[in-house]
Amino acid sequence: MVRAEATRGARALLLEAELALRGRSRMQLNRQPVKRRRDLLDALAVTVFSPDDLVLVKGGPGERRRWLDDAAVALDHQVEPIRSDVERILKQRNALLKQCRGRLDAAAALTLEVWDDRLSRAGEALAERRAAALAELVPRLTEAYRDLAGHPLPIDAAYEATWRDQGLAGALAAVRDQDLRRGVTTVGPHRDEVAFRLDGLPARTHASQGEQRSLALSLRLAVHRAVTEVTGESPVLLLDDVLSELDDDRTEALLAHLPPGQTLLTTAGPLPRRTEPELVLRVADGTVVPGAAP
Repeated sequence: MVRAEATRGARALLLEAELALRGRSRMQLNRQPVKRRRDLLDALAVTVFSPDDLVLVKGGPGERRRWLDDAAVALDHQVEPIRSDVERILKQRNALLKQCRGRLDAAAALTLEVWDDRLSRAGEALAERRAAALAELVPRLTEAYRDLAGHPLPIDAAYEATWRDQGLAGALAAVRDQDLRRGVTTVGPHRDEVAFRLDGLPARTHASQGEQRSLALSLRLAVHRAVTEVTGESPVLLLDDVLSELDDDRTEALLAHLPPGQTLLTTAGPLPRRTEPELVLRVADGTVVPGAAP
């Protein structure tokens, strides 16, 4: 069970998350069950930096789509129901395709037409919001990378959706036979890519480890800055042992360019230079106690 007490304006917030060993995990906001992710977004905005962020650059396209969707939702909460619709429709369409087992009778064909129409409309809307969010983030991404790496480097970001030229409805129609054979939806926003290029070269395959890590951190920092500017409120910053993965120069650069606001930093080692914590908590043998910096 994890609990967080926070304030937003004059409103006191109690957020609780229970990670269950069996069954479904649960979340509560002020003792009330959270049924929609949007409820948490409306309550408290958070930006998380972690060592796993490198997968945003080196990992598969799913990690980058998730980053872009989260960013789009943070910038405009109306994107969340669109993303949820796409996920729900895809689940229903895939279930129907598996049920058909490669054969489409009249009833199944009619149902598939309904799901295709809904997926086309929701998928087009999600792709449009993704592309708009990415365009908003690119200038801030360039600035964040310059701040962290210490030198400017041209950064390009492209939202790649092979189906957009012909439209999702046409693309779904073109691959219907293939979808029926495979029992899964093979085209749509769930297969799109977010491609990053550093100095004209693909970041995933051509950037150095240091460049990739700087880019991954810049992706988080760019979203944080954009959300702060758009909403007028700075999200809470959580630095989860991220400094252990950085060299001294990048550590100092990250700390020097953190925006103002509440920041929580976890580390298994000594506090780096340039940190002046208001409160230090030490964790030992399962106990959390106030204490001096190690």
